[in-house]
Amino acid sequence: MTLGPEAALRLRFLSRVVRKECEHLTLTDRRLFGDLFGLEQVTRLEETPDVAERVEAFVGRFGRLQDTVGDKLLPLLLAALGEKTSSAIDNLDRAERLELLGSADEWLTMRNLRNQMVHEYVEDPAVLYSALQTGHAFVPALVDAASKMIAEIERRRF
Repeated sequence: MTLGPEAALRLRFLSRVVRKECEHLTLTDRRLFGDLFGLEQVTRLEETPDVAERVEAFVGRFGRLQDTVGDKLLPLLLAALGEKTSSAIDNLDRAERLELLGSADEWLTMRNLRNQMVHEYVEDPAVLYSALQTGHAFVPALVDAASKMIAEIERRRF
């Protein structure tokens, strides 16, 4: 499919943004989880501003990358590939079929997890700790999906 000049520019711009967001999330993930990070650190966030800032950065970067990829890059890429774009779940199913992401269900789990990390941030340290650990485990899948989409854009020279 031939892209219009504005769509092609937007696709290349989003590719650059997503690449940077992947780098930032990976760095924050290493900084937060590279040390001994446990429930005790989560219960003491108010006393340890450096750790609290890392948690805040991780939650923000995880959510931002997922939003940029799922809500902006993916629909535009699907359109560029000649695929019909629709609801988020339909787009994710198409992306899975095209092997741009591992699993649409996993992506939805990541989306719910992101919401949990944001909403449970202050209330329950055990829930937040569990959500952060699960988010940490999902970072490779999130970055891999983003990388596959960028590679497809580059391969097709959009």
